[in-house]
Amino acid sequence: MRRTTAREAASPDAAEVAAVVQRLAVLLQAGIAPHAAWRHLADAGDPAAIAVCARRDAGGSAASALSERGDAWRQIGIAWQVATVVGAPLAMSLRGLAEALRDAHQARDDVRTALAEPQTTARLISWLPLVALGLGAALGFDPFAALATPVGAACLVAGGLLMLTTHRWTRALVARAQPGEEIPGLDAEVIAIALSGGVSIPRAIEVATAASGLGPSAGTEAVLALSRSAGAPAVELLRADAAARRQAARTEGRLRAATLSGRLLLPLGVCTLPAFLLLGVGPMLLSVLTTTPLTL
Repeated sequence: MRRTTAREAASPDAAEVAAVVQRLAVLLQAGIAPHAAWRHLADAGDPAAIAVCARRDAGGSAASALSERGDAWRQIGIAWQVATVVGAPLAMSLRGLAEALRDAHQARDDVRTALAEPQTTARLISWLPLVALGLGAALGFDPFAALATPVGAACLVAGGLLMLTTHRWTRALVARAQPGEEIPGLDAEVIAIALSGGVSIPRAIEVATAASGLGPSAGTEAVLALSRSAGAPAVELLRADAAARRQAARTEGRLRAATLSGRLLLPLGVCTLPAFLLLGVGPMLLSVLTTTPLTL
């Protein structure tokens, strides 16, 4: 089972955030004012809504309260701020972002599921050197006494260092294959929200950049250039591009997970097998040599 980090325990799942955002969008679409909609969710016990209501009662903004919660809520806060500045319809904007959150969450789940098997296999194999020690004792050898000799102590230190290297190397490979927490194509989604408020493309880019701190990516710039040259609606082009990026991220994540099994063979061959020889085979040979009398 994968260990849950403190950050994951403190922050809600992207799917949970998407569900709350979807409920908020339904309330807004029913004609309820934003502050009243947050208040209804707070009365239902939602932590994010409680934080937003507390911040607004203190004179702050919902966007800042959401951004302080980090991860998925920070991205919702960016979209909320953009929609508020340009006067974009909040309900429609939140529905689109909730769908983007679900897509990104599903992509991360797909990758983590694909990573689970090679990760578990690598973890089990990395403990084989220690299992070999117990196996040697079960077969009647005395590997622990052999490890007390100078040669055995050298084998123990070298094998332990190799096992530590295996764990760190494997952890680094798995971490590199893990998907990120950002929503692919978020810049396109945010600019699309700004454009749905009726502002010009330069103004939409300006507002989105001010809210997120990041400018549009090269792909988003290309979509906007296509919209200008073809006279096509930029909002639909941007949202289609964002959806395509999320699909591409899911495919790329699956490919990374598929190649991880092969990459995990590197620490197995370079570190685990030598550690097995040093901690498993070496002590048994030393035990035989130290207990068998020499004959002339």
